[in-house]
Amino acid sequence: MQDFIDTPANNQSANADLPLYGTIASFLQLPPVTRLEDSEADVVISGVPFDLATSGRSGSRFGPQGIRMASANLMWEGVRWPWDFCLTDRLKAEDIGDLVFKHGEPQTLVDNLEAHAKRILEADKSMLTFGGDHFITLPLLRAHVARHGPVALIHFDAHTDNYSGGSLYDHGTIFYHAVEEGLLDCEHSIQIGIRTTYEVENHPFEVLDAAWVNDQGPYKVLEHIRQRVGDKKAYLSFDIDGLDPAYAPGTGTPVAAGISIDCALKVIRGMVGLNLIGMDVVEVAPAYDHAEITSLAAATLALEYLYVIAANQ
Repeated sequence: MQDFIDTPANNQSANADLPLYGTIASFLQLPPVTRLEDSEADVVISGVPFDLATSGRSGSRFGPQGIRMASANLMWEGVRWPWDFCLTDRLKAEDIGDLVFKHGEPQTLVDNLEAHAKRILEADKSMLTFGGDHFITLPLLRAHVARHGPVALIHFDAHTDNYSGGSLYDHGTIFYHAVEEGLLDCEHSIQIGIRTTYEVENHPFEVLDAAWVNDQGPYKVLEHIRQRVGDKKAYLSFDIDGLDPAYAPGTGTPVAAGISIDCALKVIRGMVGLNLIGMDVVEVAPAYDHAEITSLAAATLALEYLYVIAANQ
């Protein structure tokens, strides 16, 4: 008798037969890898359990763990609806675990995450990263721009995170600093789901606010994204509070009247053909969740992104 479950190699249909409650918590029960040198992945999944930059409720340090645990519920479909292929037939993804940094010292997070991301990208792999609060996007952008040059930003959020009044280690100032550092191709960047105050006249990105999105629907959103981004290399950052709290209560700064998970998934699926180079999903705080609603939404958004990357292969 085996004492531990023998997880098959990267085979989604085989993994679907495993119990959802009895495996090591990697995303989608994908094979964990501890050394980048041993990875054969096209996409490397990382967790960043950091929330020292949050201005609201803390707890997103548990986001990577929550997303991974909830992702087990997505394993029973060999071919996921509405796609017509098995993900692992086209794409190899592996979970490298969580980033290590010194507790209470944000600069070690910055340095370690940027170096971690650069190693992955220099190995000609792409990244899917789970936060943690939204601050993690700034060092990730620095690493991606070092590899690709300035990138277009596709950003889902309730907040623009382009505020200049906060500190350097602040999840609300990341895109202000990214613009100041020349990391973003502002003319081709777009923010979706915004429903908090921002300086409209001097704002560097196109904004599709949540009221407009809810009135117009996902296919109009996709028209704007495709027109704005074009064929530019694009980085996708999804703050889970871009969703309405009915769909994502487990987050630090919930704002009512957001977009639905159905709308968000339709937009992500519709990004096939865009030149996507990386994604993060941030601000999941499982302590404020109910029945893993938020963690499941985040895991599903990440899985749809992987399908889009696979479809683009």
